[in-house]
Amino acid sequence: MQQGNQHTSSVSPRGLRRPDAAAYVGVSPTKFDEWVARGVMPSPKRVDGVVIWDRRTLDAAFEELPDSNVRADADVWDSVAP
Repeated sequence: MQQGNQHTSSVSPRGLRRPDAAAYVGVSPTKFDEWVARGVMPSPKRVDGVVIWDRRTLDAAFEELPDSNVRADADVWDSVAP
């Protein structure tokens, strides 16, 4: 039940600040910075001193990341010593 003017927004922002952008792709902010510097992840947008990453460009960059070198038919536990 909603009380007074309290409102919980269910809007997912398209623009993400650095910590949120890093979390969105599943890495620490430090690793995210490295990936941005190397061009693995896109550069941010900057307007009026605000630095944000576009969720759609993050999605596109993430899609371009290589898959692991594990074969689809390989048992990942085969490489673990007993």
